[in-house]
Amino acid sequence: MAEIEVNLELARKHGINEEEWETIKKILRRIPTYEELGIFSAMWSEHCSYKSSRIHLKKLPAKAPWVIQGPGENAGIIDIGEGYAVAFKMESHNHPSFIEPYQGAATGVGGILRDVFTMGARPLANLNGLFFGSPDNPKTPYLIKGVVAGVGDYGNCVGVPTIGGQVTFHFCFNGNNLVNAFTLGLMKSDKIFRGKAEGAGNPVWYVGSKTGRDGIHGATMASAEFSEETEEKKPTVQVGDPFTEKLLLEACLEIMEKDVIVGIQDMGAAGLTSSSLEMAERSGSGIKIDLSKIPLREKHMTPYEILLSESQERMLFVAKRGREKEILEIFRKWNLDAAQIGEVTDTKRAEFYFEGKKVADIPIEGIGESSPLYNRPFEEPKRFKENQNFNAGAIEDVKSLKKVFLDFISSPNLCSRKWVYRQYDQSVRTNTVMTSGSDAGIIRIKGTKKGVAMSLDVNPRLCFLNPKEGTKCAIAESALNLAVCGAKPLAITDCLNFGNPEKKDVMWEFVESIEGMREACIKLETPVVSGNVSFYNETEGTGIYPTPSVVMVGVVEDVNNIVNPFFKEEGLEIVLIGKNDPVIEGSLYLSHFFNIDKGKFNFVDLDYHRRLIELLLSLSSQKLIESAHDISDGGLLPALAECFLKEGNNIGAELFLDENFERMDAFFFGETPSRVLVSIKKEKCNRLKSICQKFNIDYKIIGKTGRNILKVVFNNKEILNIPLSEIFEKWEKGFERIFKK
Repeated sequence: MAEIEVNLELARKHGINEEEWETIKKILRRIPTYEELGIFSAMWSEHCSYKSSRIHLKKLPAKAPWVIQGPGENAGIIDIGEGYAVAFKMESHNHPSFIEPYQGAATGVGGILRDVFTMGARPLANLNGLFFGSPDNPKTPYLIKGVVAGVGDYGNCVGVPTIGGQVTFHFCFNGNNLVNAFTLGLMKSDKIFRGKAEGAGNPVWYVGSKTGRDGIHGATMASAEFSEETEEKKPTVQVGDPFTEKLLLEACLEIMEKDVIVGIQDMGAAGLTSSSLEMAERSGSGIKIDLSKIPLREKHMTPYEILLSESQERMLFVAKRGREKEILEIFRKWNLDAAQIGEVTDTKRAEFYFEGKKVADIPIEGIGESSPLYNRPFEEPKRFKENQNFNAGAIEDVKSLKKVFLDFISSPNLCSRKWVYRQYDQSVRTNTVMTSGSDAGIIRIKGTKKGVAMSLDVNPRLCFLNPKEGTKCAIAESALNLAVCGAKPLAITDCLNFGNPEKKDVMWEFVESIEGMREACIKLETPVVSGNVSFYNETEGTGIYPTPSVVMVGVVEDVNNIVNPFFKEEGLEIVLIGKNDPVIEGSLYLSHFFNIDKGKFNFVDLDYHRRLIELLLSLSSQKLIESAHDISDGGLLPALAECFLKEGNNIGAELFLDENFERMDAFFFGETPSRVLVSIKKEKCNRLKSICQKFNIDYKIIGKTGRNILKVVFNNKEILNIPLSEIFEKWEKGFERIFKK
């Protein structure tokens, strides 16, 4: 094969600009080899280097007494007591899932599972955030079917339950759907593994599947906008095998039980290249690898292809010398490839050989410390103030409450997600306590009374209207979703999905979002322990709304005290706790019925919100309330419906209102943060009221639970009366109508 000429033109094709090209030559003191160019291209891509975001991510709080591992490792870890810890992280697989939805979503799940079990944690639960374009977009049904099947098949085969998440539709995702995958695993707090290459002379091992040509340049593909040639990028999408992943998981956890491993890392984005270099960088060591020893599944692979392949289900680990026999026995037992491919050195260089020839020799510091770091310019866009000045008074108020409500509850963003979550195994491993349809997913920690709760949240509309305040709302809602169940929020992981950072308005959105996240996490004492940034979610110059997804993780001290959102019996008092100043600006109602995403929505008062969380934790620990559910997208009436929209339920609600509201739509469908609906036995109401007063939280009885009906009486006049069966019919069939358009 002829030698490939490496020059600036070729570097540009690899996503390297002229300034970066000159830096590479200075680091190496020569022109790079073709293999070295590939290494720099992958490691300096936005996806791997975070060159546009690192300077801002440092602002986020990452420490607390319960944080064991913060950002910088494969996953974050928090202590949950009694000798246990949980590792968790969320990552994006957006670009691959748009190009090839099934494999893109499936390998996203596989990758995040490996990020967690490489820390020594057994994965116990998955969540996913799925964001699709308008249901009327002809590509949306195809993307939904592929993504949901990919997520479900991979998690189901590995045996990890998917217990919650978010499915959102909006036209801003027409050209770029988002797939954000989250995994949480359980471990002993004194048995943690990290991605380090320590101890000169210690052997480096490759384990898992054989290497193929799938996924080459996956990291660089995820660091660029889409265009008309997007479909041609299918070869850069990885292909997953969940059954091999299950074997790899069990083999790794088994070998971690022995005193063999020094450090371990998943081969994720940029494959062998990133895993080897990152392990050496964390340890300040060097690494030497013979690419000829890599197990291959395709013939005549070049060293360039081996280095950059993103074939799935592969791990790299550094072991102690002299333990080769034990390592081989374990991986042969699980029918997995295991090969000693190199060793740790003290040279602080990454050296790669192929068939006796050195093909790459790079100083470790040159990849990490010398990688690009951009403080990109940002500027508030003109549309920001224009959108704030929207006057909702011009919008016609509701004329038929029944018609609007039934239409709304059957709309894509409020209807039943049963079609989605029934494709997921939600109870495998028998740890699941609360799952899809509830405010949060909860798993029990067997052998203790504890549970771990998690909730994925973001409202792209609010983040578009005001990135800083919208991000605060996302974190506040995620924390509230835990608190209504009786779980104390402890920490978050994030997946920050944005457009092209080279555009000033997009970078402004990102900077504002980070500031909002910082303020909310400090106030709520929920540090950011891991996360991911996904830029370049644009097609033909049109970007998505800023979508900073967050997963809040917290602890339930006693799973017997968990509160669920569903009404249990007739005759309970329905109480509205929290703020009661809803507006339609920025609401789902305004977006759905009028196709308008404008206005100055109500910002979250973080001090008030924190008191509300403390109040709810007090109520659950005292077993004072029968149910609790937060009010978010859609406002009061849809939230009320969600308290009875459960299979086999026949307990509805009757509201008796004497409000002096100016607009019916704002009262029933408007939105504001920090609101919760609870049901409680009448004899406990005075006690509830006094506790609300203690925390300085608003309280109002608005109705009672009743049988088989949703009724609303306003100033002694009945304005709504619908049998539950009619609501169920509309709500349950809403999702399937997407596929019939």
